[in-house]
Amino acid sequence: MPDNKTKLDFRDRNRVAGDEEYEVGYFASKFGLTIPEVRELIAKHGNDRETLEREAKALGSR
Repeated sequence: MPDNKTKLDFRDRNRVAGDEEYEVGYFASKFGLTIPEVRELIAKHGNDRETLEREAKALGSR
């Protein structure tokens, strides 16, 4: 039976959920950062995934 297309998922994939431990942990491991560094990035730049990835790459290259 195919997926029911009327059921919507309300998660926003363009945002990083800073209060979700698994998501912060994944983001930290993806860019070689610590969890406190990721939380600092979220506090400083918001939770927009594109912005955070750009800043994480810059922080990781230092």
